[in-house]
Amino acid sequence: MAYVAVTGGQEAIQQAEKLVKYYRTKDSSAVLDVSLIEKQLRLLVDRIMGEGGMYAPEYAALALKQAEGDPSEAAFLVRAYRSTLPRNHYSLMSDPANMRVIRRISSSFRDMPGGQVLGPTCDYTHRMLNFSLRNESTEDLQSFVKQYLSDEVWDESSMSFTKIADLLRDQNLMAAADPVYEEEPYDMTRQKLTFPCSRSARLQCLSRGETGAMTSLAYSSMRGYGVVHPTIGELRVGYTPVYIPHPFGNDEDGEGIYIGEVMMTEVESINSFTQDKESGKVQFLLGYGLVFGQNELKAIAMSILERSLETEGTAPAQDEEFVLTHIDSVESGGFVSHLKLPHYITFQTFLDQIRKTQTRKAKETTEEALPDAGNGQTEVQYSGV
Repeated sequence: MAYVAVTGGQEAIQQAEKLVKYYRTKDSSAVLDVSLIEKQLRLLVDRIMGEGGMYAPEYAALALKQAEGDPSEAAFLVRAYRSTLPRNHYSLMSDPANMRVIRRISSSFRDMPGGQVLGPTCDYTHRMLNFSLRNESTEDLQSFVKQYLSDEVWDESSMSFTKIADLLRDQNLMAAADPVYEEEPYDMTRQKLTFPCSRSARLQCLSRGETGAMTSLAYSSMRGYGVVHPTIGELRVGYTPVYIPHPFGNDEDGEGIYIGEVMMTEVESINSFTQDKESGKVQFLLGYGLVFGQNELKAIAMSILERSLETEGTAPAQDEEFVLTHIDSVESGGFVSHLKLPHYITFQTFLDQIRKTQTRKAKETTEEALPDAGNGQTEVQYSGV
């Protein structure tokens, strides 16, 4: 495409940037602290971390403040910053089965080992505006937290559970998990995504996908434009430990250095069953979703799309190239936003084509309206006198 510089050049761009800051700060009685965004808008921060592909709550909150609350722009900022960072270590494989759970539910089993743990959620409350939040103060928050901790006794460190999928596998009701291969997983941040792609590349792309786009495609599959309409075997939210290899250790011993924990949402959805070719047993198929933070809607959508892409068909949610290309918030948002850039030259060519066409049509219409002058004679009408 042909672009030209914005009229006004660098000075106009600088003034536009100042206007952004002015509109962000005008009529404000206080500065919005980044730490408050991180703690009190945690679900939005989690979404930005997932779409930005970097687990850094503070930086996600900073990006959200800079973007004036625009999640797509904030995810763009986070991903751009991540691309400038050196990669010092590769973590060891983390197993969400070791997750320190804060929420764990199943829509497939009422009674499961460990029971249902509702955890922090608004799923079971009415969607009604809480007008008391308008007058909420810091003292109110501190008083509530103090009162809650004095009333409730809850040891988070003990909240670990066996996964439902593993229990089903023990009964030969669930297809076996894919074996862990020795080759390195696909790294879509350093390798170009090509189709068809490996499962590791597909899961990486889905984990960084835009929540709304993934929900829309998953919804289309459930409504009939696809074949996947699962039940949730298990949804769990919690903290997963992260280890890196010891710099002087042996890679074969599997031990590493603990560097912290990452909050994740994991969903294993139970889909239609199939017959195993080797054993002949009929088993359920699993859809898998794993995302940063507490983003349950995206994790469920990911599990649906992951299973849908494993199934042959002609529905949009079964088209690998269609799904993986269009769910990326930075790529899709950037391509749509580029329409705001100057297209003066390309649009001028359209104008020239339309004007030439109109001129040609007008000439043809005029020629058709003129009398036939090919014989060189002029028709004369006599009055009869």
